[in-house]
Amino acid sequence: MNLVKDLQERNLLQDIMPGTEELLLKEMTCGYIGFDPTADSLHVGSLLPITLLMRLQRAGHKPYALVGGATGMVGDPSGKSAERNLLDVATIQQNCDGIRKQLEHFLDFSSDAPNGAIMVNNYDWFKDFSFLNFIRDVGKHITVNYMMSKDSVKNRLENGMSFTEFTYQLIQGYDFLHLYDNHKVRLQMGGADQWGNIVTGSELIRRKSGGEAYAFTCKLITKADGSKFGKSESGNIWLDRNRTSPYLFYQYWFNLPDADAAKMALIFSFKPVEEIKALIAAHEQDTAQRLLQKALADELTILVHSEEDLAFAKQASDILYGKSSIEMLRSLDERQLLEVMDGVKQATGQKETLTEGLDLLTFLTESGIFPSKGEAKKMIQSGGFSINKEKVTKIDFKITADLLLNDKYLLLQKGKKDYTLAIFN
Repeated sequence: MNLVKDLQERNLLQDIMPGTEELLLKEMTCGYIGFDPTADSLHVGSLLPITLLMRLQRAGHKPYALVGGATGMVGDPSGKSAERNLLDVATIQQNCDGIRKQLEHFLDFSSDAPNGAIMVNNYDWFKDFSFLNFIRDVGKHITVNYMMSKDSVKNRLENGMSFTEFTYQLIQGYDFLHLYDNHKVRLQMGGADQWGNIVTGSELIRRKSGGEAYAFTCKLITKADGSKFGKSESGNIWLDRNRTSPYLFYQYWFNLPDADAAKMALIFSFKPVEEIKALIAAHEQDTAQRLLQKALADELTILVHSEEDLAFAKQASDILYGKSSIEMLRSLDERQLLEVMDGVKQATGQKETLTEGLDLLTFLTESGIFPSKGEAKKMIQSGGFSINKEKVTKIDFKITADLLLNDKYLLLQKGKKDYTLAIFN
């Protein structure tokens, strides 16, 4: 497999050092990507570097995942307008452990395979590296003029840049040098905003070790509307199911605008490019079918979670956006129900008020679901209101305990897609 050609066909490649493609075609190559341990979970924005390592391994090469236990204490100015918050050692270690666990889901870390993945933490080689030794053994090889020429530095100088941030490219550059000297890593990959830091590493390898290193970067992913990829109204889309449920993860991809779907399919799908292009053509014939979004949501939900989670996500989608029944709702245990309702508005009530039967109109207005009894009455009488997917048409309806799902919840629905989960404690 020609990895570079495949990335070009997916319109992913941004910059590449001469000789990189030839090296990858000639021999098994050790290549790495760095991950910032800013949280104990990666998110959708991390899927590009993850899939790059997966593609590298599937092409027969050896992937190295570097977590920045040391650089996480410094802060990377690349592509940023402000210095990020610095983390303490304990937090960074916890985050590194979480990231390793997630990466093991995507990469083969088997020691038996010649190209088995390796995870490294740059804190291991920086923790005992004194400042004096660093500036003596590393700093003397890179001039200040060279460091000042990088866009990541120039773009920050106008508003002020700490010495800590300024030295980041030298620290990341040393990572490449260390991996080259100790693990025979000759390739670094990353986003386009990392090109300056990557080149500093290859220059260190040339000047200090007399070696030759290679690199390529991928284009930064942006959505058609200019918003940041990987974000939703509620924030990051995490790969950790406890932060973002498989259902919401599925919905993120299923709800991609048509303007983004083709681009994201080429970037993230592991289907052959020709197969994706055929799918794009079929999608464009009838965009209402959402063929691209469905295919991508299916593939990535299985990749990040499992086939069982995909099946559940589709079932959950039917509950909120398709045809479903009270039987389907009642079949969910509490954990599953809360996963389905992740992101749905909530209202609260007291279970003791249900003993005699709670007046529906009173609850709907006092909980803020409707602004007035008049509006609630109008919606109910027109057949636009449901409890647990069953229409309620009587304005004198009473809420009783036997209606509760898992002895605690009610799913209230206004119109087609306006849901509220009522929680009775």
